[in-house]
Amino acid sequence: MREELQKIAEEARERIADTSSTTEINQVRIELFGKKGTITQLSRRLKEFPPEERPLFGKLVNDLRQELTGVLEEREEAISRREKKIRLQEERIDVELPGRKPRRGRPHPLLMLIDEITGIFLGMGFDVAEGPEIEWDYYNFEALNIPPEHPAREMHDTLYITEKILLRTHTSPVQVRTMEELRPEPVRIIAPGRVYRRDALDATHSPCFYQIEGLAVDEGITFGDLKGILTVFARKIFGKDRVVRFRPSFFPFTEPSAEVDVSCGCQGAGCRVCKNTGWLEILGAGSVDPRVLAMAGYDPEKYSGFAFGMGVERIAMLRYGIPDIRYFYENDYRFLAQF
Repeated sequence: MREELQKIAEEARERIADTSSTTEINQVRIELFGKKGTITQLSRRLKEFPPEERPLFGKLVNDLRQELTGVLEEREEAISRREKKIRLQEERIDVELPGRKPRRGRPHPLLMLIDEITGIFLGMGFDVAEGPEIEWDYYNFEALNIPPEHPAREMHDTLYITEKILLRTHTSPVQVRTMEELRPEPVRIIAPGRVYRRDALDATHSPCFYQIEGLAVDEGITFGDLKGILTVFARKIFGKDRVVRFRPSFFPFTEPSAEVDVSCGCQGAGCRVCKNTGWLEILGAGSVDPRVLAMAGYDPEKYSGFAFGMGVERIAMLRYGIPDIRYFYENDYRFLAQF
């Protein structure tokens, strides 16, 4: 019996000495002290001995257990120290190496375009006005001559918070608020900002996007003034050789109204950007409806004005040939770094 235990002890010590990693030492521990381990099996043999021999056998097994446990712990500590030393050497930081140059942030192309458009209109005598993104139904619709039965007021188009409060669907409410504050003084403003629609996100639509509205109200303002302002704007954005055209249209808060197109860079030859028409639709505009002026406190017999509105994403897509509106919101550095 002693010889058998001694042989087991020698084999176990050799097995422990051959280990070189924490994984191997844990494996040896399982082989010795696991449920089916060698020492565990020896303890279960105690019932095979006569009662008078069991104390001696039990003592020999416990002594072997303690001895091998000590050898295991000693070997495990040595392996742990060696592994830690190797890890520290591998993870050592050379403080003399040159640092990695961080990538610099860049202005977002939409914000760059908003700044550029704002600068153009500031140069023509406009001021910048702002308003709340959470708006009253009155300012978003009623004060802009949009009747209760208009489709734009339905739930499938507008994001309502309550029956009378909503996320603004355009920045036109800023025009009404500004006229109320300044009446009866002349008004000449642009209103850039985010707007919200109940649209599914796809290549040309987004539930949140940027608009820039413009408004001028004074005595003697004509549709010709509007055409002159927008022609200057279009040529500054798309190029001085571009031609601008106005097509009759309808908006509830302007009368007469027009869609504004600028000639495509393909010079009328037709391309993918203009869908082979030779023209790019860039914004809507018109003379302010007299009812809108009256609701804001201006005498429509004395004052007149014009208004226009454009989607910043659309202008950017047309200007830079970007096929998908989602590129602006995916935060892909490869895309943003081009601007």
